[in-house]
Order: sequence, then structure tokens, then C-alpha cells
Amino acid sequence: MNKQVFIAGPCVIESAECLDIVAQELVRINKKYGIDIIFKASFDKANRTSISSYRGPGLEKGLQMLADVKKKYGLRLLTDIHESHQAAPAAEVVDVLQIPAFLCRQTDLLVAAAKTGKTVNIKKAQFLSGLDMQFPVEKVRESGNDNIWLTERGNIYGYNNLVVDFRNIPDMKQFTPTVIMDCTHSVQRPGAAGGKTGGNREFVPSMALAAKAFGANGFFFETHPDPEKALSDGPNMLYLNELEELIGKLIEK
Repeated sequence: MNKQVFIAGPCVIESAECLDIVAQELVRINKKYGIDIIFKASFDKANRTSISSYRGPGLEKGLQMLADVKKKYGLRLLTDIHESHQAAPAAEVVDVLQIPAFLCRQTDLLVAAAKTGKTVNIKKAQFLSGLDMQFPVEKVRESGNDNIWLTERGNIYGYNNLVVDFRNIPDMKQFTPTVIMDCTHSVQRPGAAGGKTGGNREFVPSMALAAKAFGANGFFFETHPDPEKALSDGPNMLYLNELEELIGKLIEK
């Protein structure tokens, strides 16, 4: 059985203080449970609902802030890339390059990520089935990189809501051994908060436990010390002080 993968962190880089608070808690949880949570934060959120929404500090400053987290806390890092030219500089800092769901069919982006040699985590698009993810995997693999993860995050049918078909998890495990459940984006209510994305964070633990039952061996949590004041994805983010309890349940035999 593959070792469980845990990914956690704020949606977007807000401040060095916020990164420190989250990183310190991940270090504590790692030490307590003997695990290796990967720290996640985005330097740019290029797919916000509104043009006026906060996007992050940008590539150069954001990568420096992530590098500071790695140096201070020794955590492995994951961040999103949205354009192929971002792959190489991001790979100099982070351990995992994440392909956002809406971009999972973008060939140039997948090939650029693959050529860095880093782990490539491809999020399943909201408009694709699990079986459709064979083809993004092939693009990365045929570009010379077999270190591929896939992430389930629900499907959208309009009307500001997402539906999770947990059968996608075993379907995607046909193509790569590591399949992750994005437990927080899957409870989003896209565009349902007046130009912002809403969400139902109360369902995050159930999403995680259901995914485990269907064979997920990775779990992705956006988490924040005060989600009500978060600058992106607050309604679906997990309170940082609730993360340990949920991880404890997931690592139980």
C-alpha cells in the first residue's frame, strides 16, 4: 500500500505571518504523527471569479516567500503554475508542481511541468471524468516524467455547485498509483457568493473519509488560521485548529 500523501496550506500567499503560522502547525503535526505534510500555497490565483479579487504576490516574490518557508521549516512545497514559463522557476523552489483543474488539458503546460523532473500533480477538471485523465497523464509520461499524481475535486453542472463521484478515484488509479482527494475545493460553491466563490466547509471531513473508503491515498486541504478573513476560498477552507483531528482519523488503520 502506498504511503498516504497529505497536502495542506492556505489557498494563496497572503503574508509571511500567515505562512509562518500554518507552517509551524504542519511541523508540529508531522512530528506528532511521523508524517510528511506538504506545504501548499499559490503565488498567483489566475482564475479568480472577479477581476478585482486578490491574486497573490506574483511569481518572483511568491517563490521567494515559499523558499523562506522551506529554509525555516524544512517542509516540502507544492504550488500551482498557470503558464508554461512558470514551470522552470517554480521547480527551483518547490517539490511538486500542481496543474489547476481548468488547465489539465493544456499540453504546453503539462509538458513544461514534466520536463522539470518534479512531481506533477494534475487536478481533474470539473468537466472531465476520472477515465478522461488518462490523456493528461500520457502527456506528462511521454514527456519523460513518470512521477505523476492525480487529484479529484468534483464535477460542475452549472448552478454554482459541485458534485463528487467517488468512483473517479479507483478509475484514476488505473493510470497512476497516487490519487488525491481535494477535500476543500470539492465543497466549493463556485461564483455563489456575489462575485466570489462560496462553500460548505462542514462537509470537508466527510469528503475526506468517503474518499479514503474509495481508495484515495492522498488528501488535500486548504487551511487557514481564520478562514473568515482569508483573501481567497475562505468559505471552503478548513480551520487550521481542526486539521490535526481530521488527519488523525485518516491515518487510523
